[in-house]
Amino acid sequence: MPVLPGALLLDEVLHLVQLELALDLVEWQVAAAKFLEPVRPGDVLTMEHTAASDTVRFAVRVADRLALTGSLARLRPAAPDGA
Repeated sequence: MPVLPGALLLDEVLHLVQLELALDLVEWQVAAAKFLEPVRPGDVLTMEHTAASDTVRFAVRVADRLALTGSLARLRPAAPDGA
């Protein structure tokens, strides 16, 4: 039974979040990702996300089941030396 690799699913989520929220992903990191259900070829997926200033939360569903949940966190600039 083939499944969609989790890395590919997460990559697609990142691309959609980047497009829909106009984010530069260089400034963000994946803070958490939980793969809860397998995604199979032909499954219809829906994605939802919420954004705050420093966090983006996302969820991917297959029908009424959560397949992936996670969050992105904004990277903070490094503090100057001696500060």
